[in-house]
Amino acid sequence: MTRTILTWALVLAVGVSALEWLQAQYLTHTLSRELYISLIGVAFAVGGVLVGWRLTHRHAPAPFAPNTAALASLGLTGQEVKVLERLAAGQSNKEIARTLGLSPNTVKTHIAHLFEKLAVSRRTQAIGKARDLQLIP
Repeated sequence: MTRTILTWALVLAVGVSALEWLQAQYLTHTLSRELYISLIGVAFAVGGVLVGWRLTHRHAPAPFAPNTAALASLGLTGQEVKVLERLAAGQSNKEIARTLGLSPNTVKTHIAHLFEKLAVSRRTQAIGKARDLQLIP
């Protein structure tokens, strides 16, 4: 935190010094008025881009690691977890069956077991609870 404060203090000090120098040059009529305005505009544009980049720059998120303790306590099977991931991806029962090479009835059974184990009654509730428990990304 101290490093950040010192960095920004230095940036502000340099900015104030530059503006004071420009004001002195303006008062002595060394350079034209348009050049002063251009220099100040460029300085603010560069500063805005740098600050914007600094504020919006995000580091890559850590890879997702499922909560194995919650998986074990709920008793979810590997196939049920795969079905849950496909549910979260927005696939229908038929699409899940096609993707996993299962029959649609088997997918329905897995979804019923998921609803029972997660104590929910709808797909959206199951996905929300699974994300809260960090079972799926």
